[in-house]
Amino acid sequence: MKKTGLFNRSLFIKVLYKLRGGVITKRPGGTPKGWVLFSHDITPFINPDHPLEAHANYWTAVDMVQTFLEKGYAVDIINSRNKTFLPKKYYTYFVDLEQNMDRIAHLLNKDCIKILHITCAHWLFQNTAEYKRCLALKKRRGVVVLPSRLTPRTHSIERADVATMIGNDFTEETYAFAGKKIYRTPLPPSRLCDFPEDKDFDAARKNFIWFGGAGAVHKGLDLALEAFSEMPEYTLTIFGKSTTDEEFTSAYKKELTELPNIHVLGFIDFQGEEFRKIQQNTVALVYPSCSEGIAGAPVMSMHMGILPIVSYESGVDIAESGITLKENTIECIRESVRTIANLPTEELRRRSKIGWEHARSYYTRESYGNAYRAFVDELEKGMHKKS
Repeated sequence: MKKTGLFNRSLFIKVLYKLRGGVITKRPGGTPKGWVLFSHDITPFINPDHPLEAHANYWTAVDMVQTFLEKGYAVDIINSRNKTFLPKKYYTYFVDLEQNMDRIAHLLNKDCIKILHITCAHWLFQNTAEYKRCLALKKRRGVVVLPSRLTPRTHSIERADVATMIGNDFTEETYAFAGKKIYRTPLPPSRLCDFPEDKDFDAARKNFIWFGGAGAVHKGLDLALEAFSEMPEYTLTIFGKSTTDEEFTSAYKKELTELPNIHVLGFIDFQGEEFRKIQQNTVALVYPSCSEGIAGAPVMSMHMGILPIVSYESGVDIAESGITLKENTIECIRESVRTIANLPTEELRRRSKIGWEHARSYYTRESYGNAYRAFVDELEKGMHKKS
């Protein structure tokens, strides 16, 4: 976005958003056939300069709104964390990213279809899982790292009429108790990659990576570090937001700074040459998360031809490419790392290609868009009319 003189479009939109009471309205061409209230991450709507690739939520939010616009609906967009907005018009649909359903659902017209958009495991499962990880760390190391991925307690799924979900069988199981119809949508990646045809899998077989956002203990970095600290013959390269967590880095100072087989790179540009070198020289990702909707790291890894070693709770279907951990334990991680490292070179290439093909056929923006449009088509056919 070009900024000239006193005019800054992003700032102008943010100010306008506040003046309108925290509502951004998007209209289709012509007279709207209905209105949609859309409660989601508003970053891509108030800041046109923000890259959609920064997080899957940004791109999916824009695509969801565009879908309703294409169908002829006008859309009122509010922040999913907006605690003051009150609906004052008739809405055909209400779409919520899990934060506003409790507060707003009973204020809507009775025939409004309430749609929960699920991006993580149910809060009761997720919060319990993270507390268990923090407790296990305290028992192993005698340190307390505060949980950082706790989600708000809600009755959102109970109040919704139907749900869409970025997740797989694991994710859906955590919501099954509510008996609501859930439509699955794939996670769109931040980028697509060509298959690394020239990759030397024999040279890469002992090199592994971990990367992820906030929540090192939640996403199993502590388990990966302890596993590799006793396997000096294998290397682990770490990058991502979790490497800035002071509590965590203090607890794992030795592993993060003193061991020759563990390297910390912090933030890295996935589009850059440095990351391409890592991609070419890495055999697998280690990602033993305790709870996700769909974890982005394993999906991105398969797109890069890197085999995933993941927990079941990562919410990712990996076909026959890598390994889904039997247990989220240090020993199980070591066993899986050794299994991958000792596979024949052609088997590594075969699994890499399987993962890449699976990701390119399912985990794409096109697949997400098609799935969400199919869902809205069903809405319009009256598949979820209020009783």
